[in-house]
Amino acid sequence: MTTTTPPVTLDDVRDAAARLKGVAHRTPVLRSRTLDALAGAEIFLKCENFQRVGAFKFRGAYNAASRLAPEQLSRGIAAYSSGNHAQAVALAARELGTTAVIVMPEDAPPSKRAATAGYGAEIVTYDRYTGDRVAIAEALAAERGLALIPPYEHPHVMAGQGTAALELLEEAGELDALLTPVGGGGLMAGSATAAKGLHPGIRTIGVEPEAGDDTKRSLEAGRRISIPVPRTIADGQALHTPGELTFSVNRRLLDDVVLVTDDEIRDAMRFAFERLKIVVEPSGATPLAALLTGRAGTLPRRVGVIISGGNIDAGRFAELCGSGTP
Repeated sequence: MTTTTPPVTLDDVRDAAARLKGVAHRTPVLRSRTLDALAGAEIFLKCENFQRVGAFKFRGAYNAASRLAPEQLSRGIAAYSSGNHAQAVALAARELGTTAVIVMPEDAPPSKRAATAGYGAEIVTYDRYTGDRVAIAEALAAERGLALIPPYEHPHVMAGQGTAALELLEEAGELDALLTPVGGGGLMAGSATAAKGLHPGIRTIGVEPEAGDDTKRSLEAGRRISIPVPRTIADGQALHTPGELTFSVNRRLLDDVVLVTDDEIRDAMRFAFERLKIVVEPSGATPLAALLTGRAGTLPRRVGVIISGGNIDAGRFAELCGSGTP
């Protein structure tokens, strides 16, 4: 009999947590009676919008980068990302005394691009609808001798992302369900590994934008499905196929995926701003949208939600959440 070792385990997540201690922020867990009443459950929001670089991505980027051999670290790091992983790798590189080259789409949010440059990274742009970011980044890494840290297809990245759920469970105690945004699947894979490892009966629910339902389709098909690059305000989830490693984890551990529309995401962002007093970017608001619309179904008593990030500038926030729609 042969067994397949999973790419990330609970011990890997715990090891990442030890490595990140004192480097990543231990972000707050927010409660709201208003939200509890609307959702019909006790909701615990893990606010990764207060993480360094404004998103959970710093956890995985630093965990992976800090494990590079000194000689490799000295040559630098490459990555590809629409924004949050870009910033995370740029900051991790700066913290570790090296350099970063980031491949970003031309239409990446200006605030995310500016922040990435502000951390000292070199930016190489491409057209997300015609270009292959992986091929571009791999070619750059090979040409310059850089270590490539992908945004989700890496065991150390997944383990680092899982520390958000680990902290949530340490603070909130045992939960009956966990809602997490799903893009490439790294946050979900790491979070589900931590959650199911600690509490096997917990229900794990991923949330995708309606236009970018590649993970939902893939789970239903039992294999990775590719879709056209989605056009959605949730830029961090505008992917055409799940990662191979992340899908291998999520097809085992993910109980369901639900979809929300862009309008529902806008409403969730407004609710977070007006009632919770926090700023959440579109991708980070998708689980909240699933709660507010009931798309997550009938919820059990205690539910954890990972608010994955808050990187959105004032102009874009006003455009999305003001009286009109873009």
